[in-house]
Amino acid sequence: MRPTLPQLPPAAAVYPPMPPSRPLLPFLAAVLLLTLAGCTTVNRRIQERSTVYAALDPATQDRLRLGRVDLGDTPDMVYIALGRPTKTTDRITAEGRDSTWSYKSFYEEYAGTTQTGYRRTVIVDQANNRSFVRVEPIYTDVYRQRSEEYIRLSFRDGVVVSLEETKN
Repeated sequence: MRPTLPQLPPAAAVYPPMPPSRPLLPFLAAVLLLTLAGCTTVNRRIQERSTVYAALDPATQDRLRLGRVDLGDTPDMVYIALGRPTKTTDRITAEGRDSTWSYKSFYEEYAGTTQTGYRRTVIVDQANNRSFVRVEPIYTDVYRQRSEEYIRLSFRDGVVVSLEETKN
């Protein structure tokens, strides 16, 4: 009597490949950034500093609404135009106290492709009562987190005294 082989799935059955390790990470990061960015829109900042904004002339209000700052602006005016700074630095000198606000933009930079594992697929050949395991590499795009400072403001005595902008 001939031994029987265990029942195998049909020849067309292929087990689903294992998903790449982090396919949703860039998408989730983008959603998080958009959610956080929505919390600090210009209109919301205007509401937060409504007394300061209402006291400004219409030309200055328009300039701040467009995200533009100028020498002589107060910290509240800069906050209305640009939002919360990425980094603040305070410096005390003989002339008084200086404060520097830095604003950075954050993005992902494509850094290439790397092999992150292997996909195993079982292929069943019922005609010959055999099954095969096909192994193929999985490649994933790699992104590097980057940040660039795009504007730095220095305050003295409660007003902007210097403004540095990055030009591309």
